[in-house]
Amino acid sequence: MLEKDDEKVWKEALEGVQKLSQPDIVQSPKKKALKTRQTQKTLPADVQHFDRKLELGTSSDIDKQTLRRFKKEEMGVEATLDLHGMTLDLAFEAVCGFILNAYHQGKRAILIITGKGLNPDSADIFETKGVLHKSVPLWLESENLRGLILTYIHPSSKLGGEGALYLLIRKKRS
Repeated sequence: MLEKDDEKVWKEALEGVQKLSQPDIVQSPKKKALKTRQTQKTLPADVQHFDRKLELGTSSDIDKQTLRRFKKEEMGVEATLDLHGMTLDLAFEAVCGFILNAYHQGKRAILIITGKGLNPDSADIFETKGVLHKSVPLWLESENLRGLILTYIHPSSKLGGEGALYLLIRKKRS
């Protein structure tokens, strides 16, 4: 209950205040249905569709010397894409465009930096939350990209380690 002095101050504070009419109630927008990510970009005509599964470190279509040079990072990084700060949709488009451009420009070894996605809410500081870290390898296995990529691995720590993917792109045939 208010004291007499408090009540007086309260009434003075409310002096001249008028009740507003009932505001229109704005309904929150409905969540969009999650749709599968597809890109308008398709494989170039000179790239065959392969039935092989592309997974981290698989390398069935590469000669041993090229694979050795790639794994030792002797080929160098010819292009880099950093996904930090991107939304899932923006990152998906960026990855697809980046790989297609690298293929058309004849680049062989490229780097995609996903980040590790540390979860600040977790008690375990080593637990990863990274949506992009988990999603990009799945995108690489898609029908639209799989034929352009010979293999991919996590590079050495100097190139990003677990927070990056080092890709070997198929040679463009003329």
